[in-house]
Amino acid sequence: MSVRKADIVVLGAGVIGVCVALYLQRDGHEVVLVDQDEPGNGCSFGNAGLIQCASVVPVATPGVARAVPRMLLDKNQPLHIRWRHLPTLTPYLLRFLAESRPDRAARNARALSTIVPRAYDDYRPLIEAAGISAMVRSTGELHVFETDAAFEAARSGGFAIRRSHGVRVEELDAAQVGELEPALTNTVRHGLFLPDCHQTVNPKSFVAALAGHFIANGGTFIQARVEDVQVGPQGKVTVATTNGAVGADHIVLSFGAFSAPWARRLGVRVQLDSERGYHVMLPQPGVALNRTVVSGEYKFALAPIDGRVRIVGTAELARVGAPPAYERATRLIPLARHILPGLDDAGRTLWMGHRPSTPDSLPVLGQLPRHPNVIFAFGHNHSGLTLGGTTGRIVADLVASRPSVVDLSSFRPTRFYS
Repeated sequence: MSVRKADIVVLGAGVIGVCVALYLQRDGHEVVLVDQDEPGNGCSFGNAGLIQCASVVPVATPGVARAVPRMLLDKNQPLHIRWRHLPTLTPYLLRFLAESRPDRAARNARALSTIVPRAYDDYRPLIEAAGISAMVRSTGELHVFETDAAFEAARSGGFAIRRSHGVRVEELDAAQVGELEPALTNTVRHGLFLPDCHQTVNPKSFVAALAGHFIANGGTFIQARVEDVQVGPQGKVTVATTNGAVGADHIVLSFGAFSAPWARRLGVRVQLDSERGYHVMLPQPGVALNRTVVSGEYKFALAPIDGRVRIVGTAELARVGAPPAYERATRLIPLARHILPGLDDAGRTLWMGHRPSTPDSLPVLGQLPRHPNVIFAFGHNHSGLTLGGTTGRIVADLVASRPSVVDLSSFRPTRFYS
């Protein structure tokens, strides 16, 4: 059997894999990108489309342990845990609870603050080279509150953490919120605005455009299922796919929520689970949004996607193969109508995707100690679209043996069982 040769093979054509491939290509490498789906068709397809340069708050924070019983018993919680799957999820949940300790949560926020605020700057060269600046708008992200209690809790909680790490936060009154988003309910009393966030017009189209630029500049995309990965005694890598084999000097594993079995095959156990995210897409919403708006009381978001409105922000922990629970998405529709009066859900479509979540909210990013030519780049939690450019730059620096732009010790692949 003939083997296609390349310098580097990247497994996974979500936003992370595509940006990794582009940064490696910019360094002059011959790169092969492999995925069974089209670029951007996985988790990248269905998010709110934000490059969220303010997302430095981990999910596991002090007090989360008190919320776990509600996550198990109340399906209306923003994050629900399917109790039937507890035997599978228990190791992940125990580590998640451990990461909620004040010292660990603070450490994880510090680690996120080294990579998240730089996200758009690391995207900029990719966006400009691909000629797609019009696909990204500097809109900011708006959190709105109808009660003083919810506003004060957010201001003294997650937004205080953001501010402590240098994230810009603007406090708005009801009139200022109305100026930014005239269509919102007049029951909004307060707003917290994150001006440094950017909105893609459509995350799927954005990733597809970046992938198109990669291919137009000589990159190879193989749409095939990966069947095996072997690292030879001299470090050479061979990837067997349903569309032939690829031999390379380096491999980058970027299969998102589906990376753990391949990581084990490459000799490393990671704690990674699928946080199954849902959305409702409204094709003719009847009202307009200028930016993503997050409800402080109900913990969901409304995002403008190509003139439509996407409702996001509900998720669950369950086995990867468990059937979708689309009622988790549809229950958001009346809440969305409350926040955005006049919203029309005719023709709505539903979606579920697998967010690659780690218990500490940090990506799995770095070289393997035994095989430095094997690089892991997955587990970006809620910040996959945000961290595409930064991850691509970091991986390119690792391959080139350049000093990394950030300290990677917090993200090392072996941290879960070392």
